Amino acid sequence: MSSPPANALSYELVAQLDTALTAALADGAVVIVLASDVPRFFAAGADLKLLAEASPDDFGDYLATLRAFIERIGSLGQPTVASISGMALGGGLELALACTFRIAAVDALLGVPEIKLGLLPGAGGTQRLPRLVGRAAALDLL
Repeated sequence: MSSPPANALSYELVAQLDTALTAALADGAVVIVLASDVPRFFAAGADLKLLAEASPDDFGDYLATLRAFIERIGSLGQPTVASISGMALGGGLELALACTFRIAAVDALLGVPEIKLGLLPGAGGTQRLPRLVGRAAALDLL
């Protein structure tokens, strides 16, 4: 992933990732690795600029696109790996949770800051996290 400064999961980045995934699968990839070349960020989550500027319908369409891509990652037959260096926040963490495996640097920061804004994680993270770490641990983390 490369969408400085923070790898916000914009329409454009999600479309690029979806295109790259389609190409990798067409080439016969047996493992899909999601990594970032943006310093300090795996992915910062939803594009908050879009949240501020878009109509409710447009933002709903964006969230549906983001959810569909994350669900696509989560339902692949091939193993997927999230290589987390830096921050994986909100939708970025949800993307990592959809992967088969997550490898995080010692200084990685994982979180769902949208909760502090009164927003719910909207791409499956609240369902995936308890499956991975158990209900009690997930409640502590959220």
